[in-house]
Amino acid sequence: MAELATIARPYAEALFQASKADLSATAAWLDELAAIASNAQLMQFADNPKVTSEQVFGLIQGVAKAQLSPAAQNFLHAVIDNGRLSAMPEMAAQFRERVNAQSGTSDAVVYSAFDIDAAALANVTELLQKRFGRKLNVSVTLQPELIGGIRVVVGDQVLDTSVKARLDQMKVALTA
Repeated sequence: MAELATIARPYAEALFQASKADLSATAAWLDELAAIASNAQLMQFADNPKVTSEQVFGLIQGVAKAQLSPAAQNFLHAVIDNGRLSAMPEMAAQFRERVNAQSGTSDAVVYSAFDIDAAALANVTELLQKRFGRKLNVSVTLQPELIGGIRVVVGDQVLDTSVKARLDQMKVALTA
């Protein structure tokens, strides 16, 4: 994975420098392109030597939910023409890191066994911001195997209060 990070870094940095006027709009279309590029069937299509870069561009543009801006189209052309489509998700991740560093925030993923309503999520977000000492962009992902509770990932830090984690801890304690 270090290779993808190395490949993605100059693209993310250049895009960050070029789009400082509207980082949120750039992040939105870049996240969409990264989600499209992470599709295994698309990558198989793009890696086919009989397929032209224009065909790959047309397919991605057709799959995109919204019309791509000229900046997005230029960026996508550059990525496809240089054979770097597989690094697009990493480019988006590094771009988000740069945006977060500038704004003093971090991305947080809350894994939960059940849906979390808006009021509970607001309370959890407030507690997590106090715990981690910074503003967080919180997203929720369902993981039924947690049984109950939540697992929070902020960068390289993990806070696991799930029932599954507690059961695993009891299993280790009982078998030791």
